[in-house]
Amino acid sequence: MGDVSEPIKKCILILKNARSDTEKFAALFMVTKLVKSKDCNSTAKKALFEAIGFQFLKKLLTSNSVEDDCPPSVYKSVALSVLTNFCNEPELATHPEMLANIPVFLDIVQTSDNDDYDDNLIIISEAYTCLQCIAEHETGQRALIDVGAIKKMSEIYSHQSFQTDEALNILVKLVSRYGPAAWGSDPKPFHALVNKIALDFATDQSERKFELATVLSALLYSCNKSTVLPGSSDETWPQSIYKALHDILTSKIGKNQRDPALKLAANIVDLLGIEWTFNDEENPKKFFLLLLQLCAIEVRMQLEDRSFKQAFANGELVTACFIVLELSINYMATDQLDLEQKEKQSVYTSLKGAFNAVVSLLTKVSNDKNKDKLPEAEKIFVGAMVRVLFAWIAQETTAMREQIYALLPFMFSLANDSFHAYRSRKLAEKNKSEGEPLDDNSGLMGQIDLLRLMLPALCHLAVEDKARDIMFNLKQEDILYEAMNFHWSIVHYKKPPIPKSERGKARTQPEPELDPKLLEDMKDSRAAMVSLCNIFMNLTVLAPKIVDNSMLFNTLLKFIFNNLPELKDIPENLVLHGHLAVLGLLLFKQQANKVKKNDFSICRYIQSTIRFLWDAYNVDESNDPTALVVSMSYKEHWNEIADLWFLGMQTMSGVLTIVPWISEFAIESGWAGGIIEMLVKVKIGTLAPNVKSAFEDFLCRLVDSNESVIPVLKKAGALKMCRNHRLMDLGKKLFGD
Repeated sequence: MGDVSEPIKKCILILKNARSDTEKFAALFMVTKLVKSKDCNSTAKKALFEAIGFQFLKKLLTSNSVEDDCPPSVYKSVALSVLTNFCNEPELATHPEMLANIPVFLDIVQTSDNDDYDDNLIIISEAYTCLQCIAEHETGQRALIDVGAIKKMSEIYSHQSFQTDEALNILVKLVSRYGPAAWGSDPKPFHALVNKIALDFATDQSERKFELATVLSALLYSCNKSTVLPGSSDETWPQSIYKALHDILTSKIGKNQRDPALKLAANIVDLLGIEWTFNDEENPKKFFLLLLQLCAIEVRMQLEDRSFKQAFANGELVTACFIVLELSINYMATDQLDLEQKEKQSVYTSLKGAFNAVVSLLTKVSNDKNKDKLPEAEKIFVGAMVRVLFAWIAQETTAMREQIYALLPFMFSLANDSFHAYRSRKLAEKNKSEGEPLDDNSGLMGQIDLLRLMLPALCHLAVEDKARDIMFNLKQEDILYEAMNFHWSIVHYKKPPIPKSERGKARTQPEPELDPKLLEDMKDSRAAMVSLCNIFMNLTVLAPKIVDNSMLFNTLLKFIFNNLPELKDIPENLVLHGHLAVLGLLLFKQQANKVKKNDFSICRYIQSTIRFLWDAYNVDESNDPTALVVSMSYKEHWNEIADLWFLGMQTMSGVLTIVPWISEFAIESGWAGGIIEMLVKVKIGTLAPNVKSAFEDFLCRLVDSNESVIPVLKKAGALKMCRNHRLMDLGKKLFGD
């Protein structure tokens, strides 16, 4: 204790030699003065803390007995006065004894609306100070979460007790650190709290309104989407926030008011969807268009003629605007919004201005010699620019082409890094044991798969000669194939094996349902694989020479041969089934010389492909037994797979010409005869020309490749079919002139 001053040493001695609680309590008045002196360093505070002993302080905090006419509030006040001074030291704020007594501090602040405390509000204030000091440190935050501080702080604000903003600040700190996991699985505390804050936000007309906007942003950003969303339409907070933001953004405001409002708008549309902006029954488009314009203007203001460092300084605001732009573009692409021509022109002009600014800044970054050494936070901001730009490219297929081509190598490099980091994180999650820590310490780049978000735009870019050349020069198809494998591992989820000790036993429990998060991941990975199939189809059709000589595309064909037959036959997989089947046919046609007839995987692949093409049409499910209709199971997805079916039929015909032995599958499976039997039933003059020519062309190629099919077709009723539907070319092949 060499660096402890004499007065403090003397005080420590008195505390240690105290023969009763009364003597120790008297010595505490000395402590409250000493801890505020400049001589009281960290070592001295720690020595004093240990000399007092936390048990004694706890006794003062929890005592309700009145001794020597001294009310309990005096004991509490002295104990808290001492503790607030000790809490400034990180070592003491996170001391196990201090953390073990968080419930005591919470009890004090929770009873702050009781009459007992009206005369001594300083006690509550000091209890809050202790809690705030504890919440500054990770171990303190963890301890607060463990004792249910989130729920308690929510209740305090909802009941409007004294110093509720302190409770709110602690709560925001905790949920910002731990995210959705901090809220648990019960959404009621979240809704109760946000209903109250949103009401205050809507009715408060002071500067506090904008502080509450920041608080609401943090709470919405951190909430547990899966539990909050289902019941959100029954709560008042979405409407309260709409009213408040509408009032703010339609008023004359400065930057200090506009910035938190735009950030909050981004968080709520990210949570509830862009449809939340259509809350005005009289003019539902008005607020949507206003918000879109404001965000587009803000992006231009923050990015135009700025250096990257200047733009990054306002990165949080710009990223919020990007969220609104991306969600708006994606929503407008669904054609659910009926915009007048003038409105369309205004929206397009605003967006083009914003994306010119994005492209200009990205170009500066891509030309910087230090672009590969960006700190992670700056890299994330660049990733946000790339993400929103690709949302625009997916819909706008002509603007700024040369600048975008020049940026592609840089954007691919960033997206590939992001994909690899994301994949590593997902694999680590998959392999981790249960009971791991609440938080995730993987890098920020691993939180979002940028390559996944680029896929819809890459479908368009793969059609453009210059972009396709860049993709091949960068060998981007290799990474796309890695992505195909990764998403397949999610779509083709296999349940963990049953332990040996449990095998053979009768099941007493029903099969557990799959985790909703896993189902959501599977849905997203299906969509990713469909986009990847479309990209590979475009590359295969438009760059046949490259594909013909590519080992990668041969590997991709084997991937389809092996995996398509393994794809579960469930409605959710139908669109993916069709895409894999038709991509396989296109590749098969290109790489026919590399395929061996005795490869068993081909047999299973062809059977799966025939099943997709065969099941699309029938007469059995029609109200009219003479009408050909799209099958019920295909109807829901027909917009997505109609063109695919026709391409599949056409490509199958092409494959038969090059690989005639495939015809055996069409004959032996009964498909060839089945087509005739189906079309014979169809009423004359009702067969759609495109469907008629698809079937006729296929059957003609089938006859050319294998004459043994002729008697099969005749037996099934080919003569009647050819006459009814005037299939002249097929008739000539089967019956001559």
